This record gives sequence, structure tokens and C-alpha cells, in this order.
Amino acid sequence: MAMTVAEIALAVGGTLEGDGAVSVHGLAGLQEAAPGTLSFLSSPRYAAAMATTQASAVIVNLDWKGSGQCALIRVKNADKAFAAAASLLGPKPVEIPAGIHPTAVLADDVRLAEGVRIGPHCVLEPGVSVGARTILMAGCYLGHGTSIGADCKLYPHVSTREGTRIGNRTVIHNGTVLGSDGFGYVMDSGAWTKIPQIGIVEVGDDVEIGANVTIDRARFGKTVIGNDVKLDNLVQIAHNVHIGDHTAIAAQVAIAGSSTVGRHVQIGGQAGIAGHLSVGDQCVIGGGAGVTKSVPPRTFVSGYPAAPHDEACKIHAHLMRLPALKERVKLMEQRLHDLETRGSARDGDKT
Repeated sequence: MAMTVAEIALAVGGTLEGDGAVSVHGLAGLQEAAPGTLSFLSSPRYAAAMATTQASAVIVNLDWKGSGQCALIRVKNADKAFAAAASLLGPKPVEIPAGIHPTAVLADDVRLAEGVRIGPHCVLEPGVSVGARTILMAGCYLGHGTSIGADCKLYPHVSTREGTRIGNRTVIHNGTVLGSDGFGYVMDSGAWTKIPQIGIVEVGDDVEIGANVTIDRARFGKTVIGNDVKLDNLVQIAHNVHIGDHTAIAAQVAIAGSSTVGRHVQIGGQAGIAGHLSVGDQCVIGGGAGVTKSVPPRTFVSGYPAAPHDEACKIHAHLMRLPALKERVKLMEQRLHDLETRGSARDGDKT
């Protein structure tokens, strides 16, 4: 689909600077952009690319002070506006055929609301219910008693174990597993004995879960993913974890059992949270952080073990100086040795 720059500015609620008659038919980053494409600038670190970009138009924030060689569309939030533009200029979503594919296997008592679409080789066990207009793509497995709300989309090879509950308008990407057993064992007479995991997983409304995420069923009770939670790929959520509404978690994060994460929390990639801890509302956990104790609300922590970010930065700065400090200590030891050697020689001459 092609649009003029003026049409795009109107659609995203922006203020146009420059030629609005130019036609745009694609999207690209500032450095890769070619004539006829739209780009955006939201972070100052990429501002230098504005001088050389070949984009026909760039979406920028209202407070950006620079100017470009192309048309500018000024908006309150460049990231949000570019996302809106992408929905206009990007390829149309893949259309999933209506109805139930003949290779799907459904138990006799499965309940399907109006407009449900089920792709090839899906398996729906007894007691499953699926809400209106929900889409199950190829190879999805819904275990006994799984409940899914309306307007959800499960991409290929999503699996839900027995009793899993999923709210409305939730999207789950390829290969994710909800409700696998939590990691629970007790040592008995020199061997591990499995602790039964008899709880469930409950996922709220408007959640998006990335590819190959694993969310374990509770030992008892529920593992809870709140409303509007966003999970990146390869996240591990252990048994009985509770994640509050509007929290965002980046790739490769692991949260150990029975920990609670509050509302509006942001967790950077590869961070780890130990078990039985609490992370308060509106916290930020830096990428790679190792959280070993509970974090009060509205706190930014980073590093390992995680500490308030300013303190963690100072600790890191000191660690980076260790090689130079080692050389200084080595030099001081050598000088001290030389002084002691000369002192011993003088004492020997006196005798």
C-alpha cells in the first residue's frame, strides 16, 4: 500500500514539515532507508543518521531540535506513531481459513464459540472451551479443561496443559508451553522424589507471550500472568509465580518459584530473579541483573547481585579499575622489596 506523507501525518496525528505530496510505500530504519520509505527517530543515539538517511519522510518526537533533508512528521511519541504507520504500510495479516481443518482432532465435549478457526493437526482434549473468533494455528495442543477467551491467537505448536486458563485478546507465539510441571523434588533416601504439581496457569486479558516461553503450572493454586503483560521470547516463569498487570519482560529472563512481580515492572533481558522474592510495582530490573533479595517499589536495580543502579554503576567502575590497581600494587611491592634489600645491605656493611 502506498500513501503520501501528508496522509501518513494525518493518520498518526502528527505535524508535517516538508513536502507532503511525496509517495511512501515501505518502512525502513534510518540507515537502510531508500527513497519511497518511511523511517523514525525516537532515540538521540541515532540522531547522526538523520544527516545521511535516504528516507522520504521520518517520524520524530515533538521535542527533537534537529532538521532533516527529508519531510518530518512531528508527534508526541515516535515509537507509537511508527507502529501505527506500520499497520497502514506493512503487509496485510495472513488470512486464516474459516472453520475447522479436517486434520484437527477435537474431543466430543469441546465447546467452540462463534467464529473460531482451527488449523491443521490441532488437538483439543476433553473439557476444552474456546471463545469467539479465537484462532488456533497449525499443531496447537489444548490439554484437558483448557479455557481460552475471545479474540485470541495461538501461533503454531503452542501447548497448554490441563486446566490452563487464558483471557481475552491474548496472543501466544510459536512453541510456547503453558502449564508444564513445576520443578519440584524432594531428596529421599539418596534419590529425588517428585512433588506433584496440581495447580494451574492463569493468563489475563491482552497478554502477548513470545516464542518458546515456558510458564509452569503451580504446585498448588495458580501461576498468574496479569492483564496486559508482555513476555519476550525464551522467558521461563516457574511455579506459583505471580506477575502483575502491565509488566514487560525481555528475552531469556528466568523467575524462580513463588516470586511475585508487581504492576508496571520492566525486566531487562537475561535477568534472573531468585525464588520466594517480591519485586514491587514500577520497578526496573536491568539486563543481566541477578536479583537475590526483594526489591522495594519504584526501584531501579542492576548488576549481580542486584543493587540500586547508581550503586551498581560505581561498583562496576571500581571493578574495571582492578587491572590498573593490580599493576600499581605490583610496582609498590617491587619498590618496597628494593628498599628492604638496600636497607639490609647497609645493615650488613655496618656490621
